[in-house]
Amino acid sequence: MKRPAYLILLILFPLFLHSQNLLTAQWKFSTGDNPEWKKVAFDDSRWVDAVAGTPWENWGFANYDGFGWYRVKIEIPVSMKKEASRSGGLTLKLARIDDVDFTYFNGTLIGQNGDVPPAYECRYDADRKYLIPLKLIRWGELNTIAVRVYDDGGGGGIYGDEISLEIAGKSELFRITPVIADEDRVFTNIGQLDIPVELKNNNKSSIEGNFRIVVINDFSDTIAISTSAVTLQRKSSVIRNHTFIKPLPGIYRVTASFSSSGFSSQTKFNLAVEPEKMSSSATCPPDFQEFWDETKRQLSAIDPKYRLIKADSLSTGKRDCYIVEMQSFGNVKVRAYLLTPKKPGKYPAVLTVQGYSSVLQSNWTFPDDDVVSLGLNIRGHGNSRDDVNPGFPGYLIEGIEDKNDYIYRGAYMDCVRAVDFLFSRPEVDTTRVAVEGGSQGGALSFVTAALCGKRIIAAVPEVPFLSDFPDYMKVAQWPASEWNTYAEAHPEFGMQGILNTLSYFDISNLAPMITASVYMAVGLMDETCPPRINFAAYNKLKSEKKYTVHPTMGHGLTNEARELKYQFLREKLDIGNAPE
Repeated sequence: MKRPAYLILLILFPLFLHSQNLLTAQWKFSTGDNPEWKKVAFDDSRWVDAVAGTPWENWGFANYDGFGWYRVKIEIPVSMKKEASRSGGLTLKLARIDDVDFTYFNGTLIGQNGDVPPAYECRYDADRKYLIPLKLIRWGELNTIAVRVYDDGGGGGIYGDEISLEIAGKSELFRITPVIADEDRVFTNIGQLDIPVELKNNNKSSIEGNFRIVVINDFSDTIAISTSAVTLQRKSSVIRNHTFIKPLPGIYRVTASFSSSGFSSQTKFNLAVEPEKMSSSATCPPDFQEFWDETKRQLSAIDPKYRLIKADSLSTGKRDCYIVEMQSFGNVKVRAYLLTPKKPGKYPAVLTVQGYSSVLQSNWTFPDDDVVSLGLNIRGHGNSRDDVNPGFPGYLIEGIEDKNDYIYRGAYMDCVRAVDFLFSRPEVDTTRVAVEGGSQGGALSFVTAALCGKRIIAAVPEVPFLSDFPDYMKVAQWPASEWNTYAEAHPEFGMQGILNTLSYFDISNLAPMITASVYMAVGLMDETCPPRINFAAYNKLKSEKKYTVHPTMGHGLTNEARELKYQFLREKLDIGNAPE
């Protein structure tokens, strides 16, 4: 998955019966950001037509990252008021939004997922479903929906199929919630797994129906199904439990659903059982070590030609900012943002490496002022596209048919070159250097720690990518689809040829080389880089290690996760105690 810009939508809604969706796909937008845009009185008539349900890159805003505002105006007929009053209001569904949204109805905030910088929290994989209270609705008049969106990189905007405005039904007042004692939903040393689920009826009438639990593993194999009849009185709740005997190590996806006459409701959640014992299908090529030794030898023969360009507009009161240029593997130019404390001295250093397709900026770097922070854009990303720029999609298959030409060979060396740069700097305490990043950056954190050896003392990979490729192709859809499409179009090379090349770049094969202390963060609901592939690399580490699982998070983690990462790095680098 992750720069300002803005977007707005005007939707003129046909008046259907209350049981139908009131929204159409007629949208309008405009770039820019203004808090006035949430207001009913704002005139959005001059904005350009857009397409609802697909990223804004697909309809005219290629490579656009930042803010966007969506607006909609609709007359809600008085004839709907009686039924809406019985059900508690209207329900607005906005599918998913990449990455963050603040959703307003007639100027009032009715829901939010994620947060914007500097407290950035990505929630691109969260389903948006907001209840519009009766008191906000102007019956028989125009009503305004405004959605403020922030996209940090890659695709942006509202995407998906379930975009609707409807009368809230019984399902909105019926809750299905797992009540699992283990807060991280990770279970170890167990003979049986209990899955208790609370059903809560907040409707004004009793409900009879069937409760069903389906458990599958992350390969989509059905493991267990249980069904029971349930009667819930008005304003009451009950707990139903499913017992899973002797579960094998793995990630389990649970769908708990309730169906009754006229409505249904469901919730999904994941559980991890002994994740440190999960097996991996990845294999390591016999010449793996030789391949990387030769690659590093070739890098060392290239003059880095370091060049620093002062960026006064990006500097702060306590740190100077520079744009760094350097020659990397294949004599490819890459760039990074360097922040150095203004006070002379020796300081610990943190290298930040970025996610797939994202554009790393200076404000992504480590926040503490008493740290040298370097934010790297690997080749083909951000401001490192001069010599290599296959685009997205296209990046993952660039040079795939030869391990020597594959794009990640150079990208991995870009990370090593960035560490070379840090070790060339007089202000860096070279005994205290760390690396961190999420998604592709999580993979690159593994890579940097592995290929730089003892020069890196701490690494923080979050939801790491590029791991356990044979299983990854089975448990994830995107961006694995890029490799699958290539294999179908080139049957003479095929998936086996792709896997052979990728085995040289699999971080689970690099993990045993790491000597640094590693702290990994996992989103248990992650569909982009599922926990299975995270642990495939983690389980092969031989150095000091620990992990945290965030049970309700997908590929975008919380501010809490960010603070845990910083806490780990501050401890390992003894930040705040630089020698004189």
